[in-house]
Amino acid sequence: MLRIFNQHTFTMTRKSSASAPGTPDPSAKHEIRPGQSIELLKELHILTRDGKMNQDSRRKLKQVYHLYQFIEPLLADVHARQGAVSLVDHGAGKSYLGFILYDLFFKTLRDRSHIFGIETREELVKKSEELAARLGFTGMSFLNLSVAESIDSDRLPESVDIVTALHACNTATDDAIHFALQKNAKCIVVVPCCQAEVATVLRKNKGHSLAKNVLTEMWRHPLHTREFGSQITNVLRCLQLESHGYQVSVTELVGWEHSMKNELIVAQFKDLPRGRPAQRLSDVLETLGLDELRERFFTPAH
Repeated sequence: MLRIFNQHTFTMTRKSSASAPGTPDPSAKHEIRPGQSIELLKELHILTRDGKMNQDSRRKLKQVYHLYQFIEPLLADVHARQGAVSLVDHGAGKSYLGFILYDLFFKTLRDRSHIFGIETREELVKKSEELAARLGFTGMSFLNLSVAESIDSDRLPESVDIVTALHACNTATDDAIHFALQKNAKCIVVVPCCQAEVATVLRKNKGHSLAKNVLTEMWRHPLHTREFGSQITNVLRCLQLESHGYQVSVTELVGWEHSMKNELIVAQFKDLPRGRPAQRLSDVLETLGLDELRERFFTPAH
């Protein structure tokens, strides 16, 4: 997950440190938020094993806070309205996102608030469980499930408040959205990655479409097929979420020079009118020859 952080997002002034080897870097005290787990920051390689910071780790810490600022207002809003908040992080990997959120927000709550990390690699799930136990992060659970399996798993609550999926590859992002819709999530935060399904369908139907639709020129060349497929996938996801009453915003998470997979989609349920986005979703699928994907993007309401 930390690979999304962009080294150019923040500019920092190099600070010298006269501390002796093996002693904490004095300048780090002024950059780490009060109460943060030093052991966790070491596990995330934000601090060195002897508690020091170099220029790169200072930049990484600032980027951690940059990511957190997108999600913290959503957590605070839900918690203020109902006194607890549940979050499910799909494709959790080493659960860096979950640990950061727990350390910065959840660990002082002392209520029913909980984070669930969903990951298919059993060894990463076990490592996350061990780290959470070592840190005393009792409000975290880790499940060895695919995103699709988690939808029907009885190990998760019937409804959840916030769903996140950072770099869930290809259709795993769509599965995370489907999960969120089935669980009546109040907020959805996704950074899509490696989106090949739509491009594959565009490529398959390209010859037939060329003769009747001038828009096909937008994806006639293979490179354009891939890039246009990625772009239109996210457009379809936004329309899908809006067709379920969500207010959607799209922003850049990090600079393009670091990663092309940096589109952050944030959706908040506002019970907005659904008719127009649903019709637009249908029209886009028909216009681009993507009707065979209708079932994926027209997720039934729970």
